Amino acid sequence: MDQTDITTTVAWFARSDERLLLEHALMNAFLENVPDMVYFKDRGSRFLAVSKSKAARHGCSDPEDLIGKTDADLFSSDYARQIREDEKLIIATGVPVVDKVEKVTWLDGRSTWARSSRLPLRSEKGDILGTFGISQDITAAREMEEALEKAHKGVIDASRLAGMAEVATGVLHNVGNVLNSLNVSATVIGSGVRQSKTESLAKVCDLLDAHKDDLGTFLTADPRGRLVPEFLRSLSQHAGDERRRLLLEIESLQTNIDHIKEIVTMQQTYATMVGVLEPLSPLMLVEDSLRMNASALIRHDVSVIRDFQPVPSVMAERGKVLQILINLIRNAKYALDEGRSNNKVLTVKVEPGPHDSVRFVIQDNGVGIPPENLTRIFGHGFTTRTHGHGFGLHSSALAAKELHGSLTVASAGRGQGAAFTLELPAANMATPGLPIDGAAARI
Repeated sequence: MDQTDITTTVAWFARSDERLLLEHALMNAFLENVPDMVYFKDRGSRFLAVSKSKAARHGCSDPEDLIGKTDADLFSSDYARQIREDEKLIIATGVPVVDKVEKVTWLDGRSTWARSSRLPLRSEKGDILGTFGISQDITAAREMEEALEKAHKGVIDASRLAGMAEVATGVLHNVGNVLNSLNVSATVIGSGVRQSKTESLAKVCDLLDAHKDDLGTFLTADPRGRLVPEFLRSLSQHAGDERRRLLLEIESLQTNIDHIKEIVTMQQTYATMVGVLEPLSPLMLVEDSLRMNASALIRHDVSVIRDFQPVPSVMAERGKVLQILINLIRNAKYALDEGRSNNKVLTVKVEPGPHDSVRFVIQDNGVGIPPENLTRIFGHGFTTRTHGHGFGLHSSALAAKELHGSLTVASAGRGQGAAFTLELPAANMATPGLPIDGAAARI
């Protein structure tokens, strides 16, 4: 080797030493100051080097205290085994594990959360010498996330219960209306029975019995006897009229009892179908919700127009759809009352929607919704009614989302009415809806 080669070789070694010193200094600075927990391991998962933050996390003042140890010395056996399995796979395949969120179980039994990345440690030639990794403690963030999730679930549950309560209130309200009619019918029947002319008929019978030996003379010559035929004719007419009137009241009584039974049976049917998805006829769902609001709509003089187009069945839960439709119909009734119009019209539409869906449209010509409220109408607790609680529409929107559908609203402004649109996915095995005429109908 000549002098030139020797000089070149010495210079190369000098540069290599400088590079190694620089790399060592950089590594020491990194491990000394990095806030996240960093470590390097050999193929046996023994620590070769750790950051100062990693040592402090395990109660060590000097990172050297962890050199040669494994995760089994620091964590529970289950968690240490999980880490070891990850590292074996990395050494075998060279594929890293990045941003893995995991529950950390310590030797003393406490638990924390970490976001960890584990990667292969390679030589200059590319051979895998072991693994290295970086871990961040995310316990506080995870606990906050769980608390927010719990609070959010609580809001959803409260809204759903409030929405169900609103449905139950509507059912009780309708039953109460029918009971009022029952009470009126019972009062009329009781009054009719108390005012019956049967006592007068008994007196006539006693009078005729007293003159049974001279009945002919009594009926033709006696002034009281001559009144008997006319009285009987009048009594017969009165009894006939009273009988017809009482029969009508009894028929009304029976109808109202059947109505109460129908409402209760319908509510029980929906209550027992919680969580069950099934193909449902959209038109039957609308008719059921209208029947359960029928008394209130009649009492408030609301005309209902049905506009039903041929549509497939929807795949949904009966109870949730009923909850939504009853809330929308009740809200429409309130809007019509506040609009103070003499012509209160509720239009109910069922029509095909986009992307194999079905639309239920509940439209009124009531008080309308100002533009600034359109984006807030489904918010939790938002209401414009004096005695409203703001749960009905919010819970309905949540229920629609749970059914993989949507609930939207449109209004031209104050005094222009509003239209709420419930869109639900059609059933896979679509069945045609009932052939109901779309012409106007009043109830």
